[in-house]
Amino acid sequence: MKTILITGFDPFGGESVNPAWEAVKTMEGYTDGDYKVVTQMVPTVRYKSVETAIAAAEQCKPEYILCVGQAGGRPDITIERVAINCDDFRIADNEGNQPVDEPVVADGPSAYFATLPIKNIVNALHQAGVPAKVSNTAGTFVCNHIMYGVLHYAAQKGGIKVGFMHIPYLPAQVVNKPDQPSMAVETVRATLETIVHVLAHGESYEAQNITYTTPHE
Repeated sequence: MKTILITGFDPFGGESVNPAWEAVKTMEGYTDGDYKVVTQMVPTVRYKSVETAIAAAEQCKPEYILCVGQAGGRPDITIERVAINCDDFRIADNEGNQPVDEPVVADGPSAYFATLPIKNIVNALHQAGVPAKVSNTAGTFVCNHIMYGVLHYAAQKGGIKVGFMHIPYLPAQVVNKPDQPSMAVETVRATLETIVHVLAHGESYEAQNITYTTPHE
């Protein structure tokens, strides 16, 4: 079977969980058509995040790589369009790295665009009843770092399509964060299933039935 690699970050910033990995880990072994899903947790650490994702890719030889990260405060699924060659961390990563205006890859291009069909993915999620949109900023923290780094790897390797998705907090994370939106892990799981379906079937995909859990009030 062909392979789709999906990565999710470990907890960071004082959180006990990361919704990215909580949802991604449930996809291990999921199949759709001729495709199977392989999952990999990645550390929220500069360089190590990319190294871990590349090591997993070298092992499973995927056709597609989707990296998933938390964007606390965003109310919907955001499919990233572009990664920039800039590390400018507002907070330290999980090993204390906090670069300021440094490149992800020395002498790399200024940016890479996602090579997944981002508009098709957003349209499929809308048909499935999930709030989603294309985002034009993946930030300058480890999320942008891994997106850029994995796209750089894919550009050198050839034949692998790569993208990144940001997701909201989990409901349990916003109990003490008034007015912050959240999304249930089951909804994110269903979102991932829909994305896999789009990648596996291209233009022939059919909208999946997804029950959206409304943001925490």
